[in-house]
Amino acid sequence: MGAVENKIAIVTGGARSLGAADARLLAAEGAEVVILDILDERGQATMEKIVQAGGAARYLNCDVRDVSAWAGAIAQVIGWYGRVDILVNNAGINIRESLLDAQIDHFEDVMATNLYGPLHGIRAVAPHMKAAGKGSIVNIVSTNSLAGGPFTAYATSKWALRGLTKCAALELAPWQIRVNAVCPGLVPTEINAGQPYVQAGIDNNPMGRAGSVEDVAALVLFLASDASAYINGADIPIDGGGMAGATRYRGATFTI
Repeated sequence: MGAVENKIAIVTGGARSLGAADARLLAAEGAEVVILDILDERGQATMEKIVQAGGAARYLNCDVRDVSAWAGAIAQVIGWYGRVDILVNNAGINIRESLLDAQIDHFEDVMATNLYGPLHGIRAVAPHMKAAGKGSIVNIVSTNSLAGGPFTAYATSKWALRGLTKCAALELAPWQIRVNAVCPGLVPTEINAGQPYVQAGIDNNPMGRAGSVEDVAALVLFLASDASAYINGADIPIDGGGMAGATRYRGATFTI
């Protein structure tokens, strides 16, 4: 049996990159996965690849910023399966602007996606997990939630999401609903391809490499599974030891 055999898992932003890796691994380990995204073609393609590999997956369009979209998506999932066991709040964006240059509408969009999206998701699934008497929520945060970063809107949203993780973990614990934060360091994907900080991050990482989406997905799987049944309210860096040192990135200077 797989680590999440017969569990119902929702992955937001699951059409590509880290979200797709999470969806693939959860399905490979026995979960029935529902991918939520706004990239319909990519989402359908990811779903089809999972099914072709022998997994169980469905795709739904859902803008995580929209409370009504969440309500519709969860209603559909409950109609299909009757429950939700796992929620992976992965959907997120990064607008690369400094504090003084950031446009307020851009800042608000990052917060709406990276903070309010997970908030809406937690509020949508928690009543169903409460009724079932257990559940696991995994928020994809960032090492930018553990120290300052050059992209103010992104780092601020991730600090807030880490705080939300801890508050939700405390509030939902009586119903055996666990809420944890995964904090990836540098993970090259199509979203940050070509950015000047990618190679600098690799050069200055203690392990001498960047993380992969598979590295992060393995931690997501662990936190989603019953193997982590007593882990709640944790924020776990997955960064090759980057946050373990006295100085972040060993003094690397990143240019926006």
